[in-house]
Amino acid sequence: MPKLSALTAIKQLRRNIFTTKEITIYCGGSLSSAVQALNHLRSKEIILKIARGIWGLEISNERISPYSVIPFLLPNHRAYLSFISALHLYGIIEQIPQVITLASTSHTRTIRTKLGTFFIHRIAPSFFKGFDWYKEGGDFLIAEPEKALVDCLYISARKKRQFGYFPELHFPKSFSFRKAEKWAGDIPDARIRASVLKKLEKVRYGHLQEKV
Repeated sequence: MPKLSALTAIKQLRRNIFTTKEITIYCGGSLSSAVQALNHLRSKEIILKIARGIWGLEISNERISPYSVIPFLLPNHRAYLSFISALHLYGIIEQIPQVITLASTSHTRTIRTKLGTFFIHRIAPSFFKGFDWYKEGGDFLIAEPEKALVDCLYISARKKRQFGYFPELHFPKSFSFRKAEKWAGDIPDARIRASVLKKLEKVRYGHLQEKV
């Protein structure tokens, strides 16, 4: 079977985001040759290097969404959009976050890319739930609105400097504090669970709009 060119391999993937590893497999060559081919395409401004090992296909008049990078950031772990970023996407927080906040079972870290800065918050594996594909078929995972709020309070209870302040919150009628309480009840650590439930009650009645 003849080897594919890097550009042909990219087109066969049928998506704007891809990795060096994928192109290496599709082309059937070595990693170094794939990197060389990708750098050649980048020099011609056909593709964009987003981060180490992650690339994007540059299409005229079409901006690559930073959210579409999420599934590729942690090769050995899943991550979902949560915390302030998810609340903003749901319209609960109007202020645009400076970084994109993700939840994962991987260790806490900051990942800087050409499309934006991502901050990974580590949560307990047993609490890594309450998320689904964005708008039923999107290309990234996102927490339910209630889980995104509880995730914020969960991190705040563990690390006092994280999510110490909330911008103004606008909860839609569809938001269920009962569901949020249920998520909080799933927190494995009893001390953190009690703290989150207490904070959640204050959020519900508008007492934590400025400070958590």
